[in-house]
Amino acid sequence: MNTLPIYYESFLVGNITFAEDGPSFTYDPRWPKTRGAFPVSLGMPLDPSPFASGTLLPWLANLLPEEGNLLAIGRNLGVSPQDTIGILERIGRDTAGALTIGRLREGDIPGYRPISGEVGLERIIDELPAKPFLAGEDGVSMSLAGAQDKLPVALMADGTLGIPVNGAPSTHILKPDAQRRLWGSVQNEALCMTLSALCGLKTAKVSIGKAGERSYLLVTRYDRVERNGQRLRIHQEDFCQALGKPPGAKYERNRSGVKGPRLVDMFAVVDTHLTAADRTRLLDAVIFNILICNTDAHAKNYSILLTGRGFSLAPLYDLMCAATWETVTRNLSQTIAGKDRGDYVMGRHWQRMAGECGFNRTMILQRVEALAEKTRRNIPQAVESVRAMPGGDHPLLGDFAAAIESRCRTVVRNLAHVEDIGDSGGEDDMEKAAAIARGGPFQTKA
Repeated sequence: MNTLPIYYESFLVGNITFAEDGPSFTYDPRWPKTRGAFPVSLGMPLDPSPFASGTLLPWLANLLPEEGNLLAIGRNLGVSPQDTIGILERIGRDTAGALTIGRLREGDIPGYRPISGEVGLERIIDELPAKPFLAGEDGVSMSLAGAQDKLPVALMADGTLGIPVNGAPSTHILKPDAQRRLWGSVQNEALCMTLSALCGLKTAKVSIGKAGERSYLLVTRYDRVERNGQRLRIHQEDFCQALGKPPGAKYERNRSGVKGPRLVDMFAVVDTHLTAADRTRLLDAVIFNILICNTDAHAKNYSILLTGRGFSLAPLYDLMCAATWETVTRNLSQTIAGKDRGDYVMGRHWQRMAGECGFNRTMILQRVEALAEKTRRNIPQAVESVRAMPGGDHPLLGDFAAAIESRCRTVVRNLAHVEDIGDSGGEDDMEKAAAIARGGPFQTKA
């Protein structure tokens, strides 16, 4: 048998052991006794028993990029995209959270490779689709989940950006504009993230930058801190990892063969491991994602911070308004009591969700209305803040803002349609009439 170590800084956390029946993970006996020790995952608590491949592999797979980016990395490294551990051994020295996967190579000095001005940064951005995370470049080993092009970088003391090498921690995530697919994506995300913070939700900080003809969003990593001049990592995992789901099952409704996480499942994790304040924060996040028309708010876009002092809900990230792009689905990633279209979530759906997830039915309606009004009031200031950023103005910025305001008004208006025994409700009646007209059966949606 051979092993692959997992580290936190210079501390050995545990080892992946390879055997005929598949890989497993076991904590090093010294790790649980280390001051500030934390579990790798809520699904892998600090326990001396090994965790089998059925638990380990989905957790590891959620550290990797998805779709075309994973294929490109496999091609560049000469490793099968299905070889999760093989790829992480090559690009797992700076990932989401605090862990380094693979042996610390003697003689490697962590540091940062300067990016040569706007021209150099624009070249890197242009090459990202073919070279995700700069995989294969000497000393570069980093990974983030998701299908979108992005790059971990470090903000240097002089305000320039650098590429982490030899296991140095990144401090920011650079997300370039999606010029062809989602025009205005940078300004869209900046608006939604800024609006979230203005509404009092804990949110990762963002700014916008320019590199030649390209714009990019620069997101401050909440899983990185600087103490006494030293950059340190904080551990985290997303809700797919916490629930033991592979990345292909991140949507509640999917064809992966694995049931995706539902809101009730996520609130159950919070109930078991986090605090009552985190329950409210998660509820607000769910409401806010519907208010901004964020149809990509799946289980990997919510995360948990794991420290030796306890667990808490991570700040919000990856917030975008999908309403103005015709190529993006209008269906929610996670349903509200079975309803998967934000414009048709009625008061009764919020009430049913409250019952499923353990909230007071009256309180949840009041909270939705209050957050919708707060969101709507803060839209002008959020737009102004984004326009003030370098490269922040965009022809679609006003359209994004208008779509969010319209959704807020619709959500508040729909709250009036509450549970009434014997009355299926307004939009369900319309669906019933349409089904009868088609000559097909009708079932009232939960």
